[in-house]
Amino acid sequence: MKKLVAYFSASGVTERAAELIKKTVSADIFEIMPEEPYKDSDLKWINPLARCNKEKIGKKDIPIAKKVKGMENYGFVFIGFPIWYYGAPNIILSFLKQYDFSGKKIALFATSGGSDIDKTAEKLKPVFGESVQIVGAKRFYADTSREVIAEWARQMTEK
Repeated sequence: MKKLVAYFSASGVTERAAELIKKTVSADIFEIMPEEPYKDSDLKWINPLARCNKEKIGKKDIPIAKKVKGMENYGFVFIGFPIWYYGAPNIILSFLKQYDFSGKKIALFATSGGSDIDKTAEKLKPVFGESVQIVGAKRFYADTSREVIAEWARQMTEK
């Protein structure tokens, strides 16, 4: 089964996990990038006027720079992102709306210093639709060991 790791990374933490998962399970990789790249000031969540806050509160779709070529060929998709306000950033919802995930297995992974992924996975289920199997969801800290991430990725592909 062909595998893909699709991820959005604001600071590089999620990207490191995505690269490790790619290598561990021999997957293709795709970086989810906004058409308008985020600047550091856009990500300062403590500033109520920062772009990340406006997007989340406004529930805005985020235009994405590129599309996955041949998404229909992937049977297993890892989707990674940082947790923003106890959920997936809006760019992830925008990404998910672009594709039909019917019949695919999905494993979600997130990076966060404190927020868990459980509620996020529940919130994303309706976006995927009924025929999608979310086989797992895991939150990693910035200092989670490579071994822990790799073992989780292997376990997901065995489901």
